[in-house]
Amino acid sequence: MQDFLNAVLAMLPPIGMMFLVYFLFKSIIGADAKERKVRAEIEAEERAKLALKKSGK
Repeated sequence: MQDFLNAVLAMLPPIGMMFLVYFLFKSIIGADAKERKVRAEIEAEERAKLALKKSGK
């Protein structure tokens, strides 16, 4: 029983680091996706403004 407990306790740090890295990468990828979405919206607005300016001339 002691060997099993030692094996479980030995696995806790790598499992903890796995969760830490998972949530870190998840947040980085989520932030990147949000930034791309906002940038695309801004570019669409700029294209619309440019089209209005060209059609007004």
